[in-house]
Amino acid sequence: MIDAPFVALGPSGVAVRDRLKNLTSEDDEVLRVVGEHLGRLASRDLAARCADAGDHTSDTWAARKQGLTAESSSRWAGSITKATHDQWALSRRCQLAHIQNLEAGVRTLMHRLSLPLGEKGTRRAAGGYRSRGEWFHKSRRLHILEHRLDVVRAEREAGVVHVVRGGRKLLNNRHHLDKAQLTEAEWRQRWEAERWFLAADGESGKPLGNETIRVTPHGEVSIKLPAPLADLANAKHGRYVLTSRVVFAHRGQEWADRVAADRAVAYRIHLDVERGRWYLTASWQRLVVKTIPLDTARAKGMIGVDTNADHFAAYHLDPNGNPVGDPMRFPYDLSGTADHRDAQIRHAITRLLHWAQGCGVAAIAIEDLDFTAEKSREKHGRRKRFRQLISGIPTGKLKTRLVSMAAEMNFAIVAVDPAYTSQWGGRHWQKPMATPRRKMSRHDAASVAIGRRALGYPIRRRTTPPPQHQSDAAGHRTAQAGPETQEREETRPPVTERAHDARPRAGTQNGTRATSASKTVRDARSAGTWVQDSLLLTD
Repeated sequence: MIDAPFVALGPSGVAVRDRLKNLTSEDDEVLRVVGEHLGRLASRDLAARCADAGDHTSDTWAARKQGLTAESSSRWAGSITKATHDQWALSRRCQLAHIQNLEAGVRTLMHRLSLPLGEKGTRRAAGGYRSRGEWFHKSRRLHILEHRLDVVRAEREAGVVHVVRGGRKLLNNRHHLDKAQLTEAEWRQRWEAERWFLAADGESGKPLGNETIRVTPHGEVSIKLPAPLADLANAKHGRYVLTSRVVFAHRGQEWADRVAADRAVAYRIHLDVERGRWYLTASWQRLVVKTIPLDTARAKGMIGVDTNADHFAAYHLDPNGNPVGDPMRFPYDLSGTADHRDAQIRHAITRLLHWAQGCGVAAIAIEDLDFTAEKSREKHGRRKRFRQLISGIPTGKLKTRLVSMAAEMNFAIVAVDPAYTSQWGGRHWQKPMATPRRKMSRHDAASVAIGRRALGYPIRRRTTPPPQHQSDAAGHRTAQAGPETQEREETRPPVTERAHDARPRAGTQNGTRATSASKTVRDARSAGTWVQDSLLLTD
């Protein structure tokens, strides 16, 4: 059953960033000292939370916060404990996802090992292994995965999680400095900077929306120093005012309105060690408002987008589901660092949104992709290149980034079921849309299929009749079932001669089968007369 399209919800939060310029050496030293002191407290609190495991209660939380307050302040302690709980909860979710991935791998191995050698598989299930050697190695891997699964399940029941403040990737780089192209001193600087803590949650009703890290509408930044570092203050009430001034170029007016109304704004200060620059990030929540109705999103047509490992394939469709103009492709390169990949995605989405704005549509259709269960080594076996291709498609980050950027340009995002979009698009739209001057790829045809599904029209097209029969009093004979017809995109029964013979025959009389409609059609076809099959509609 193909799921119905829906309009995706808008972003629930906002984050903007600006550089802290013209900092003095004293400012830099104060930020380092405060970040190191609070980072040490955060590491200790995370260790205490992990030790509590499933025995955590509101009383233990209050006790931890009370202990941190004496070495910082009540608000710093609240920010630290909240960050600790968020990190622990994220680890628990990742642990559950790891268990589900191991269970899927074990099921696949057990299924394939139970089949005879060389047995062919189907579209829904893999077949047996090719040789006894491969069967033996896979049986060994099954024991390994079962052992891993038992260990992780036991840890989950005991409430044990594995968390690394600073990041596991950076920790592993310590053992591979040559591969990471870092010296020990450079690695140490990055490791310490990642473990610092300079983040404060906002409070509505408090001056400027935050009592700990305060930013005035004119860009002045001040920090409430922890109690042991109060002697470093250069302003009243134990605060330190930085010489830098921040100006949020993006969403600056929205941020200023929140600050003027004393609404909550969270701030985070961090150091980019590679560039030697300090940055301030401001973030706040937005109410998730009800999106526009699906009919309103379809009123001006749709942009269908097919997501691939190296580009977006897009096509403009009018409200009737007809492709308009030529296909568009927006390439991106997902190699290199995470910042480079993120910039490539943002640039491609920006170009896509600007083109959609010129087309005059109000919505963009995209597949509701989730390849979490499609990357497993056990499912695809030797198809390493295919696994790498699937892993390269930025499904999660793309959806989040596209929804947030489209909301700023008043575009709605319509998510559709990805079932058969590439297969039916290539079969029904690639060849008809191709011309000597227009080259249609399978991805371009898939974007047409995605757009039509978002508009409520079927993807597949019936075979076009001969030219002399393409139009008559009844209209064009390639009509499809209406959008209101259920299961209109399901697999249709075959129309071969054998299929006709297998269907129930008409009534018989005296042992002689009566002439059926299908026989009449076959006789007419054998005589050279073209006959249009009746349109199959299902309730």
